[in-house]
Amino acid sequence: MSDDIERSPLLLTKGLEEEVYTGTRDGEVVGMSHRVAADLPGFATEPDSRNVEFTTAPYRSYEILVDRLMTKRCRLRNYLKDQGDYTLIPGSTLSLAGSEDFQISNPQNPYYQHIRDLYGTKVVTASTHVNIGIDDAEELLRAYRVVRTEASIFLALSACSPFLHGEIPGGHSMRWLVFPETPRGAPFFRNQRQFVDWVEAQLRSKVMFNPRHLWLSIRPNGMDTPYGITRLELRICDRLTRPRILAAVVALLEARVWQVLEDPALDPLLHRDEQWLIETCARNEQAAARASLESRLVDWRSGAERDAVEWIREIAESAREAATAHGFERWLEPIEEILAEGNLAQQWLREIGRGKTIREVIVGAIEELNRIDAEYHPDCPSPVEFMPVG
Repeated sequence: MSDDIERSPLLLTKGLEEEVYTGTRDGEVVGMSHRVAADLPGFATEPDSRNVEFTTAPYRSYEILVDRLMTKRCRLRNYLKDQGDYTLIPGSTLSLAGSEDFQISNPQNPYYQHIRDLYGTKVVTASTHVNIGIDDAEELLRAYRVVRTEASIFLALSACSPFLHGEIPGGHSMRWLVFPETPRGAPFFRNQRQFVDWVEAQLRSKVMFNPRHLWLSIRPNGMDTPYGITRLELRICDRLTRPRILAAVVALLEARVWQVLEDPALDPLLHRDEQWLIETCARNEQAAARASLESRLVDWRSGAERDAVEWIREIAESAREAATAHGFERWLEPIEEILAEGNLAQQWLREIGRGKTIREVIVGAIEELNRIDAEYHPDCPSPVEFMPVG
Protein backbone atom coordinates (compact mmCIF):
# COMPACT_ATOMS: atom_id res chain seq x y z
CA MET A 1 0.00 0.00 0.00
CA SER A 2 1.52 3.32 -1.06
CA ASP A 3 2.08 6.20 1.36
CA ASP A 4 -0.08 8.38 -0.91
CA ILE A 5 -3.12 6.19 -0.29
CA GLU A 6 -2.41 5.95 3.43
CA ARG A 7 -2.30 9.76 3.67
CA SER A 8 -5.38 10.22 1.49
CA PRO A 9 -7.70 12.96 2.86
CA LEU A 10 -10.61 11.09 1.29
CA LEU A 11 -10.48 8.55 4.13
CA LEU A 12 -10.84 9.05 7.88
CA THR A 13 -8.39 7.41 10.25
CA LYS A 14 -9.60 4.15 11.79
CA GLY A 15 -8.27 2.07 14.67
CA LEU A 16 -9.38 -1.27 16.07
CA GLU A 17 -9.39 -2.83 19.53
CA GLU A 18 -9.97 -6.57 19.82
CA GLU A 19 -10.75 -8.41 23.03
CA VAL A 20 -10.56 -12.19 22.76
CA TYR A 21 -10.70 -15.28 24.96
CA THR A 22 -7.76 -17.64 25.20
CA GLY A 23 -8.14 -21.36 25.86
CA THR A 24 -8.02 -24.95 24.66
CA ARG A 25 -9.03 -26.48 21.36
CA ASP A 26 -12.07 -28.10 22.99
CA GLY A 27 -13.48 -24.68 23.85
CA GLU A 28 -12.44 -24.29 27.50
CA VAL A 29 -11.48 -20.70 28.31
CA VAL A 30 -8.16 -20.37 30.19
CA GLY A 31 -6.96 -17.14 31.80
CA MET A 32 -3.63 -16.18 30.26
CA SER A 33 -3.72 -12.42 29.66
CA HIS A 34 -1.23 -11.65 32.45
CA ARG A 35 1.27 -14.00 30.78
CA VAL A 36 0.57 -12.69 27.29
CA ALA A 37 0.90 -9.03 28.33
CA ALA A 38 4.17 -9.77 30.13
CA ASP A 39 5.70 -11.63 27.19
CA LEU A 40 4.31 -9.87 24.10
CA PRO A 41 4.73 -6.12 23.54
CA GLY A 42 1.54 -4.50 22.31
CA PHE A 43 -0.84 -6.82 24.18
CA ALA A 44 -2.71 -5.85 27.33
CA THR A 45 -4.69 -7.39 30.15
CA GLU A 46 -8.37 -6.91 30.79
CA PRO A 47 -9.62 -7.02 34.41
CA ASP A 48 -10.35 -10.77 34.12
CA SER A 49 -7.40 -12.84 32.92
CA ARG A 50 -9.48 -14.79 30.41
CA ASN A 51 -9.49 -11.79 28.04
CA VAL A 52 -6.54 -10.44 26.09
CA GLU A 53 -6.70 -7.06 24.37
CA PHE A 54 -4.71 -5.79 21.42
CA THR A 55 -5.09 -2.71 19.27
CA THR A 56 -3.97 -1.18 16.01
CA ALA A 57 -2.69 2.31 15.42
CA PRO A 58 -5.06 4.50 13.39
CA TYR A 59 -4.85 4.08 9.61
CA ARG A 60 -6.78 5.49 6.68
CA SER A 61 -6.26 2.45 4.44
CA TYR A 62 -8.56 -0.54 4.96
CA GLU A 63 -5.93 -2.95 3.67
CA ILE A 64 -3.34 -1.72 6.15
CA LEU A 65 -5.82 -1.57 9.04
CA VAL A 66 -7.00 -5.15 8.62
CA ASP A 67 -3.47 -6.41 7.94
CA ARG A 68 -2.16 -4.84 11.15
CA LEU A 69 -4.96 -6.38 13.19
CA MET A 70 -4.43 -9.80 11.65
CA THR A 71 -0.67 -9.57 12.18
CA LYS A 72 -1.24 -9.09 15.89
CA ARG A 73 -3.90 -11.78 16.04
CA CYS A 74 -1.55 -14.26 14.38
CA ARG A 75 1.29 -13.27 16.69
CA LEU A 76 -1.01 -14.10 19.59
CA ARG A 77 -2.02 -17.41 18.00
CA ASN A 78 1.62 -18.45 17.63
CA TYR A 79 2.39 -17.49 21.21
CA LEU A 80 -0.56 -19.49 22.54
CA LYS A 81 0.38 -22.53 20.50
CA ASP A 82 3.92 -22.41 21.89
CA GLN A 83 2.59 -22.17 25.45
CA GLY A 84 0.88 -25.55 25.24
CA ASP A 85 -1.28 -25.77 22.15
CA TYR A 86 -3.72 -23.09 23.28
CA THR A 87 -5.81 -21.13 20.82
CA LEU A 88 -8.37 -18.31 20.48
CA ILE A 89 -11.94 -19.03 21.52
CA PRO A 90 -14.72 -17.51 19.38
CA GLY A 91 -17.80 -15.80 20.71
CA SER A 92 -18.31 -12.85 23.02
CA THR A 93 -19.42 -14.61 26.21
CA LEU A 94 -18.21 -17.53 28.29
CA SER A 95 -20.15 -20.02 26.19
CA LEU A 96 -19.44 -23.26 28.04
CA ALA A 97 -20.20 -24.24 31.61
CA GLY A 98 -17.30 -23.49 33.91
CA SER A 99 -16.01 -21.17 36.57
CA GLU A 100 -18.21 -18.15 37.18
CA ASP A 101 -15.64 -16.71 39.61
CA PHE A 102 -13.89 -13.52 38.57
CA GLN A 103 -10.27 -14.35 37.70
CA ILE A 104 -8.56 -11.00 38.23
CA SER A 105 -5.51 -10.54 36.02
CA ASN A 106 -3.77 -8.06 38.33
CA PRO A 107 -4.94 -8.11 41.98
CA GLN A 108 -2.87 -4.97 42.71
CA ASN A 109 -4.75 -2.82 40.18
CA PRO A 110 -7.41 -0.78 42.06
CA TYR A 111 -9.50 -0.25 38.90
CA TYR A 112 -9.60 -4.01 38.30
CA GLN A 113 -10.56 -4.57 41.95
CA HIS A 114 -13.37 -2.03 41.59
CA ILE A 115 -14.72 -3.71 38.44
CA ARG A 116 -14.53 -7.16 40.04
CA ASP A 117 -16.34 -6.05 43.18
CA LEU A 118 -19.01 -4.02 41.38
CA TYR A 119 -19.81 -6.14 38.32
CA GLY A 120 -18.33 -9.61 38.72
CA THR A 121 -18.29 -11.74 35.58
CA LYS A 122 -20.85 -9.57 33.76
CA VAL A 123 -17.86 -7.79 32.23
CA VAL A 124 -16.00 -10.95 31.17
CA THR A 125 -16.96 -10.52 27.53
CA ALA A 126 -15.13 -10.22 24.21
CA SER A 127 -15.76 -7.57 21.58
CA THR A 128 -14.37 -5.42 18.79
CA HIS A 129 -14.23 -1.65 19.26
CA VAL A 130 -13.99 0.59 16.20
CA ASN A 131 -12.44 4.06 16.50
CA ILE A 132 -12.96 6.77 13.87
CA GLY A 133 -10.76 9.87 14.01
CA ILE A 134 -12.58 13.22 13.91
CA ASP A 135 -10.58 16.37 14.65
CA ASP A 136 -13.41 18.79 15.42
CA ALA A 137 -14.92 18.08 18.85
CA GLU A 138 -18.35 19.50 18.02
CA GLU A 139 -18.59 17.52 14.78
CA LEU A 140 -17.43 14.44 16.68
CA LEU A 141 -20.29 14.88 19.13
CA ARG A 142 -22.81 15.28 16.30
CA ALA A 143 -21.52 12.02 14.82
CA TYR A 144 -21.85 10.48 18.29
CA ARG A 145 -25.49 11.54 18.41
CA VAL A 146 -26.33 10.05 15.02
CA VAL A 147 -24.44 6.78 15.47
CA ARG A 148 -25.83 6.30 18.96
CA THR A 149 -29.34 6.33 17.52
CA GLU A 150 -28.25 3.59 15.10
CA ALA A 151 -25.84 1.59 17.29
CA SER A 152 -28.34 -1.27 17.48
CA ILE A 153 -27.81 -2.07 13.79
CA PHE A 154 -24.09 -2.64 14.39
CA LEU A 155 -24.93 -5.05 17.19
CA ALA A 156 -27.44 -6.82 14.94
CA LEU A 157 -24.75 -7.31 12.28
CA SER A 158 -22.08 -8.56 14.69
CA ALA A 159 -23.99 -10.66 17.26
CA CYS A 160 -22.09 -13.84 18.14
CA SER A 161 -22.89 -14.64 21.76
CA PRO A 162 -26.05 -16.78 21.97
CA PHE A 163 -24.58 -19.04 24.67
CA LEU A 164 -23.74 -18.30 28.31
CA HIS A 165 -22.23 -20.73 30.85
CA GLY A 166 -23.40 -23.78 28.90
CA GLU A 167 -26.95 -22.52 28.42
CA ILE A 168 -28.98 -21.05 25.55
CA PRO A 169 -30.78 -18.20 27.34
CA GLY A 170 -32.58 -16.95 24.25
CA GLY A 171 -30.60 -13.87 23.17
CA HIS A 172 -28.31 -13.44 20.18
CA SER A 173 -25.90 -11.15 22.05
CA MET A 174 -25.90 -12.32 25.63
CA ARG A 175 -22.82 -10.14 25.99
CA TRP A 176 -24.82 -6.97 25.52
CA LEU A 177 -27.75 -8.25 27.56
CA VAL A 178 -25.55 -8.80 30.63
CA PHE A 179 -22.92 -6.09 30.14
CA PRO A 180 -23.42 -3.22 32.63
CA GLU A 181 -24.01 0.05 30.78
CA THR A 182 -22.32 2.75 32.89
CA PRO A 183 -23.73 5.26 33.62
CA ARG A 184 -27.25 4.53 32.47
CA GLY A 185 -29.21 7.14 30.53
CA ALA A 186 -26.23 9.24 29.43
CA PRO A 187 -27.14 12.44 27.58
CA PHE A 188 -26.78 13.01 23.86
CA PHE A 189 -24.25 15.79 24.63
CA ARG A 190 -25.19 18.93 22.75
CA ASN A 191 -21.62 20.24 22.94
CA GLN A 192 -18.24 19.50 24.48
CA ARG A 193 -18.84 21.79 27.45
CA GLN A 194 -21.81 19.64 28.47
CA PHE A 195 -19.74 16.48 27.96
CA VAL A 196 -16.93 17.78 30.20
CA ASP A 197 -19.33 18.96 32.92
CA TRP A 198 -21.25 15.69 32.88
CA VAL A 199 -18.14 13.49 33.10
CA GLU A 200 -16.75 15.60 35.94
CA ALA A 201 -20.05 15.22 37.81
CA GLN A 202 -19.96 11.42 37.37
CA LEU A 203 -16.42 11.31 38.74
CA ARG A 204 -17.31 13.46 41.75
CA SER A 205 -20.28 11.23 42.57
CA LYS A 206 -18.09 8.12 42.01
CA VAL A 207 -20.53 6.68 39.48
CA MET A 208 -17.50 6.56 37.18
CA PHE A 209 -14.14 5.39 38.55
CA ASN A 210 -12.14 7.29 35.92
CA PRO A 211 -12.87 9.15 32.65
CA ARG A 212 -12.80 5.90 30.64
CA HIS A 213 -15.32 4.21 32.89
CA LEU A 214 -17.93 5.33 30.35
CA TRP A 215 -19.39 2.12 29.00
CA LEU A 216 -21.94 3.09 26.38
CA SER A 217 -22.69 1.64 22.96
CA ILE A 218 -20.60 4.49 21.58
CA ARG A 219 -18.57 7.20 23.27
CA PRO A 220 -16.43 10.25 22.50
CA ASN A 221 -12.82 9.44 23.36
CA GLY A 222 -9.27 10.71 23.18
CA MET A 223 -5.97 10.66 25.04
CA ASP A 224 -7.21 13.43 27.34
CA THR A 225 -10.92 12.69 27.45
CA PRO A 226 -13.21 14.52 28.16
CA TYR A 227 -11.10 17.65 27.59
CA GLY A 228 -9.50 16.47 24.38
CA ILE A 229 -11.74 14.23 22.26
CA THR A 230 -10.40 13.13 18.89
CA ARG A 231 -12.10 9.85 18.08
CA LEU A 232 -15.51 8.25 18.07
CA GLU A 233 -15.43 4.78 19.64
CA LEU A 234 -18.12 2.26 18.69
CA ARG A 235 -18.22 -0.25 21.55
CA ILE A 236 -21.43 -2.19 20.97
CA CYS A 237 -20.18 -4.81 18.49
CA ASP A 238 -19.66 -8.40 19.52
CA ARG A 239 -16.25 -9.71 18.46
CA LEU A 240 -15.87 -9.45 14.67
CA THR A 241 -13.68 -12.40 13.74
CA ARG A 242 -13.86 -12.61 9.94
CA PRO A 243 -11.66 -9.98 8.25
CA ARG A 244 -14.08 -9.23 5.38
CA ILE A 245 -17.03 -8.81 7.75
CA LEU A 246 -14.95 -6.69 10.12
CA ALA A 247 -13.93 -4.35 7.29
CA ALA A 248 -17.54 -4.10 6.08
CA VAL A 249 -18.79 -3.01 9.50
CA VAL A 250 -15.99 -0.44 9.76
CA ALA A 251 -16.86 0.81 6.26
CA LEU A 252 -20.53 1.20 7.16
CA LEU A 253 -19.55 3.24 10.22
CA GLU A 254 -17.11 5.43 8.28
CA ALA A 255 -19.64 6.04 5.51
CA ARG A 256 -22.27 7.07 8.04
CA VAL A 257 -19.79 9.43 9.73
CA TRP A 258 -18.97 11.02 6.37
CA GLN A 259 -22.69 11.60 5.84
CA VAL A 260 -22.83 13.41 9.18
CA LEU A 261 -19.76 15.53 8.45
CA GLU A 262 -21.13 16.55 5.05
CA ASP A 263 -24.72 17.27 6.12
CA PRO A 264 -25.10 19.70 9.08
CA ALA A 265 -28.84 18.96 9.24
CA LEU A 266 -28.16 15.32 10.14
CA ASP A 267 -28.61 15.57 13.89
CA PRO A 268 -31.21 13.70 15.98
CA LEU A 269 -31.52 16.61 18.43
CA LEU A 270 -32.86 18.78 15.61
CA HIS A 271 -35.76 16.40 15.12
CA ARG A 272 -36.44 14.50 18.36
CA ASP A 273 -36.80 15.09 22.08
CA GLU A 274 -33.66 13.98 23.90
CA GLN A 275 -35.44 11.81 26.44
CA TRP A 276 -37.30 10.03 23.63
CA LEU A 277 -33.97 9.39 21.93
CA ILE A 278 -32.39 8.00 25.13
CA GLU A 279 -35.30 5.65 25.78
CA THR A 280 -35.64 4.57 22.15
CA CYS A 281 -31.93 3.79 21.82
CA ALA A 282 -32.01 1.72 25.01
CA ARG A 283 -34.99 -0.27 23.72
CA ASN A 284 -33.38 -0.78 20.32
CA GLU A 285 -30.15 -2.05 21.85
CA GLN A 286 -32.00 -4.54 24.00
CA ALA A 287 -34.12 -5.68 21.04
CA ALA A 288 -31.02 -6.17 18.88
CA ALA A 289 -29.28 -8.06 21.70
CA ARG A 290 -32.24 -10.41 21.98
CA ALA A 291 -32.95 -11.07 18.30
CA SER A 292 -30.27 -9.25 16.20
CA LEU A 293 -31.27 -9.35 12.53
CA GLU A 294 -34.64 -10.84 13.44
CA SER A 295 -35.53 -7.90 15.69
CA ARG A 296 -37.80 -4.95 15.09
CA LEU A 297 -36.20 -1.58 15.76
CA VAL A 298 -37.50 1.96 15.96
CA ASP A 299 -36.18 4.24 13.21
CA TRP A 300 -35.36 7.55 14.93
CA ARG A 301 -36.13 9.54 11.80
CA SER A 302 -39.74 8.39 11.38
CA GLY A 303 -40.43 7.07 14.87
CA ALA A 304 -41.80 3.89 13.27
CA GLU A 305 -40.88 0.34 14.16
CA ARG A 306 -39.43 -1.69 11.33
CA ASP A 307 -37.56 -4.90 10.57
CA ALA A 308 -33.86 -4.67 11.41
CA VAL A 309 -32.79 -6.08 8.03
CA GLU A 310 -34.90 -3.55 6.16
CA TRP A 311 -33.50 -0.63 8.17
CA ILE A 312 -29.89 -1.81 7.83
CA ARG A 313 -30.29 -2.28 4.10
CA GLU A 314 -31.71 1.23 3.75
CA ILE A 315 -28.91 2.82 5.81
CA ALA A 316 -26.25 0.87 3.89
CA GLU A 317 -27.73 1.95 0.58
CA SER A 318 -27.89 5.60 1.63
CA ALA A 319 -24.29 5.40 2.89
CA ARG A 320 -23.04 3.89 -0.35
CA GLU A 321 -22.92 7.27 -2.09
CA ALA A 322 -20.59 8.66 0.58
CA ALA A 323 -18.45 5.50 0.45
CA THR A 324 -18.21 5.80 -3.34
CA ALA A 325 -17.26 9.48 -3.16
CA HIS A 326 -14.44 8.63 -0.73
CA GLY A 327 -13.27 5.54 -2.59
CA PHE A 328 -14.10 2.67 -0.23
CA GLU A 329 -17.47 1.40 -1.47
CA ARG A 330 -16.14 -2.10 -2.24
CA TRP A 331 -15.56 -2.69 1.46
CA LEU A 332 -19.32 -2.42 2.06
CA GLU A 333 -20.15 -5.44 -0.10
CA PRO A 334 -20.23 -8.08 2.69
CA ILE A 335 -23.06 -6.22 4.49
CA GLU A 336 -25.57 -7.81 2.13
CA GLU A 337 -23.90 -11.18 2.73
CA ILE A 338 -24.54 -10.86 6.47
CA LEU A 339 -28.16 -9.90 5.86
CA ALA A 340 -28.66 -12.91 3.57
CA GLU A 341 -26.75 -15.56 5.56
CA GLY A 342 -27.24 -14.27 9.11
CA ASN A 343 -24.66 -13.30 11.70
CA LEU A 344 -22.65 -15.88 13.65
CA ALA A 345 -25.22 -16.09 16.45
CA GLN A 346 -27.93 -17.04 13.96
CA GLN A 347 -25.66 -19.51 12.18
CA TRP A 348 -24.67 -21.17 15.47
CA LEU A 349 -28.27 -21.42 16.64
CA ARG A 350 -29.18 -23.09 13.35
CA GLU A 351 -26.48 -25.67 14.10
CA ILE A 352 -28.05 -26.23 17.51
CA GLY A 353 -31.38 -26.73 15.76
CA ARG A 354 -29.79 -29.47 13.65
CA GLY A 355 -28.81 -31.35 16.80
CA LYS A 356 -25.32 -30.12 17.71
CA THR A 357 -24.31 -29.37 21.28
CA ILE A 358 -22.94 -25.98 22.35
CA ARG A 359 -19.46 -27.48 22.68
CA GLU A 360 -19.63 -28.97 19.19
CA VAL A 361 -20.62 -25.59 17.77
CA ILE A 362 -17.80 -23.80 19.57
CA VAL A 363 -15.18 -26.39 18.60
CA GLY A 364 -16.33 -26.16 14.99
CA ALA A 365 -16.07 -22.37 15.15
CA ILE A 366 -12.54 -22.63 16.58
CA GLU A 367 -11.47 -24.78 13.64
CA GLU A 368 -13.19 -22.53 11.09
CA LEU A 369 -11.58 -19.38 12.47
CA ASN A 370 -8.19 -21.07 12.53
CA ARG A 371 -8.63 -21.70 8.81
CA ILE A 372 -9.84 -18.16 8.07
CA ASP A 373 -6.95 -16.56 9.92
CA ALA A 374 -4.37 -18.86 8.31
CA GLU A 375 -5.77 -18.21 4.84
CA TYR A 376 -5.66 -14.46 5.44
CA HIS A 377 -2.24 -14.17 7.00
CA PRO A 378 0.74 -16.46 6.28
CA ASP A 379 2.15 -16.02 9.79
CA CYS A 380 -0.82 -17.77 11.41
CA PRO A 381 -0.41 -21.40 12.51
CA SER A 382 -1.49 -23.88 9.85
CA PRO A 383 -4.97 -25.36 10.42
CA VAL A 384 -3.39 -28.81 10.13
CA GLU A 385 -1.61 -28.11 13.41
CA PHE A 386 -5.02 -27.83 15.09
CA MET A 387 -6.51 -31.13 13.96
CA PRO A 388 -8.34 -32.95 16.78
CA VAL A 389 -5.97 -35.06 18.86
CA GLY A 390 -6.41 -38.87 18.81
